[in-house]
Amino acid sequence: MNKSFYLLIISVLVMTSCNLNKTKSIENNPFVTEWNTPYGVPPFDKIKIADYMPAFEEGMRLHSLEIDSIANNQAEPTFENTIVAMDFSGKLLQKVSSVFFNLDQTDTNDEIQKISEDISPKLTEHSDNVYLNDKLFARVKALNDKKETLGLNSEQTRLLEKYYRNFVRSGAELDSPKKAELRVLNKELALAELKFGKNVLASIKSYKKFVDNQEELSGLPESIKQSAAEAAEAAGQKGKWLFTTDKASFLPVLQYADNRELRRELLTAYSTLANHNDSIDNKAVVNQIMKLRVKKAQLLGFPSPAAFILDDKMAKNPQTVFNFLKSVWEPALNQAKIERSELQALMDKEGKGEKLEAWDWAYYAEKLRKQKYDLDEETIRQYFKMENVRQGAFDLASHLYGITFKKVANVPLFNSQAETFEVNDSDGTLLGLLYTDYFPRAGKSPGAWMDNLTIQYVKGGQDHRPVIVNIGNLTKGKEGEPSLLTIDDVETVFHEFGHALHGLLSKCTYPSTSGTSVTRDFVELPSQIMENWCFEPAVLKTYAKHYKTGEVIPQELIDKLSAAQKFNQGFAMTELLAAAYLDMDYHARTDTTTIDVEKFEKDAMDAIGLIPEILVRYRSTYYNHIFNGDGYSAGYYSYIWAEVLDADAFAAFKESGDIYNKEIATSFRKNILERGDSEDPMTLYKNFRKAEPNPNALLKRRGFIK
Repeated sequence: MNKSFYLLIISVLVMTSCNLNKTKSIENNPFVTEWNTPYGVPPFDKIKIADYMPAFEEGMRLHSLEIDSIANNQAEPTFENTIVAMDFSGKLLQKVSSVFFNLDQTDTNDEIQKISEDISPKLTEHSDNVYLNDKLFARVKALNDKKETLGLNSEQTRLLEKYYRNFVRSGAELDSPKKAELRVLNKELALAELKFGKNVLASIKSYKKFVDNQEELSGLPESIKQSAAEAAEAAGQKGKWLFTTDKASFLPVLQYADNRELRRELLTAYSTLANHNDSIDNKAVVNQIMKLRVKKAQLLGFPSPAAFILDDKMAKNPQTVFNFLKSVWEPALNQAKIERSELQALMDKEGKGEKLEAWDWAYYAEKLRKQKYDLDEETIRQYFKMENVRQGAFDLASHLYGITFKKVANVPLFNSQAETFEVNDSDGTLLGLLYTDYFPRAGKSPGAWMDNLTIQYVKGGQDHRPVIVNIGNLTKGKEGEPSLLTIDDVETVFHEFGHALHGLLSKCTYPSTSGTSVTRDFVELPSQIMENWCFEPAVLKTYAKHYKTGEVIPQELIDKLSAAQKFNQGFAMTELLAAAYLDMDYHARTDTTTIDVEKFEKDAMDAIGLIPEILVRYRSTYYNHIFNGDGYSAGYYSYIWAEVLDADAFAAFKESGDIYNKEIATSFRKNILERGDSEDPMTLYKNFRKAEPNPNALLKRRGFIK
């Protein structure tokens, strides 16, 4: 899940009507009017780039007036006139932010990036103006000090505690000089993080590998070659084949290409993104970000950024995370070493005298998978037409939760590639609208994510339903032919759809407790649990149909898929854990000295014994999760921690003997998906599972223990 940093820092600024007068200069701006569109979606067809900055400025102005009114209220602070009033403030600012930062990720250009650069420090300053407002904090603190006497329910208590914690963590208890210092740090951080992401995108765009001899593409499937040919033609090089550092472009080369030099060149290009000592090199930016984060953490009373970040997460402190990573690192690395030996033996049989390198792993793993399981991913892909896979995810949700999906037209789109689906509960009640936008294009950030265009909340007795987006960069079919997905693509569709369900099924009262507004080390549970179903035989038979004949995937292929599920898991887990260690090593730092980024990274990987044949999943200079905003900083471990949760949670279904078990599904929906951040996440999990998660569930699923 890759959510915008800017939406996170203004998550408090949400959803209320505002009766203050708007300036004449913005009267016709589509953001200041009510959206009389189907499902209340943004009127993308009416929004112009010139509308964003005026809407941002007006949104901040109006929200500042609302905040001042709350802070200066002469009445004694109550939960309603302070906490609820804040949570339902800033409607205009939330509207423009949700649309703009979605567009900045899906369809950016020079104009949008310029607005992002201009608005970033202003939004940071605005957020500081809210959280460093002494009068406002005094009201929040007064309520928190007597919360046990207020008669609040669990969601209200959670919201009050969340606001109090956010104020304190934002510097509300600092003296005036330190508050001023914090404001400077926050502005500089926002700009540095923005620069990091911009450099990564520019680096991705700058690399193009044209191949002009088809013999160099030996081993590549025809569909991949055709896509590369179309990309080259679009780039003005008809008759050639174009490969880039987009994963959908270079990963098939690593997996299938006989041309070892081509594999080496493409992996090297990817692994050195934004690391060429030029104007878009990120090494200095990494240093700048980490210096600022250390200073900020220590200003707020914590020894390191990790200590600060984890203080309000499930893990609570860095040592807990390091202990957890260590508990799974050794079995993963041991399995990876076994896999390395098997791949090297396969290379030795070829008699070339070559040693396994990082650019060889996927190629020989594919050969070994065919040898061991007679499983050819190109054959499997014929059964994974994108539309069928998406429908499979929809049907699974229908089986589990009774909800339905209906494709709808005449809804404004942010891009013509997007599609829209109305989502209803079993009784016909509207749950929300879902956009899917799955394929790469110029101006789209890499990766896959879920986001909200509007969120669920209850106000005036009315349940306002959300508008959710699922974004991806999946394998695209050649012109006029369907998109046939890889195994990883299928998992991505189910994963991001799990995030979407978390937003769509939310039944919370307040915006700040709704949907995916949960701690970072809990948010991946609803997404990752969906991956458990996607290759279950009963589920496969609902969507895996041959794209030409409509034939349901034969049992023989299902058996091969099942047999191969634990294949190459040492590699998969090791590269993921290595990234989590690198993240923690950066954020556990307590000093602000300038470091040699490449040496720091090498030392971190050497310390855990990462074998050279496996690259850390994200190297420092393109590690968007932790440096392009702070959404996953000191938090990348969340994916592995959530895997413990999802493996243990899915075990409940398996133990029952029915992967569609209605009683268990209903409990998961009621205790996890509907509850958002309305209670402590471990409490929510134990309400569902009746016990804390068992880490062995993950190790068993990965095949590391019996």
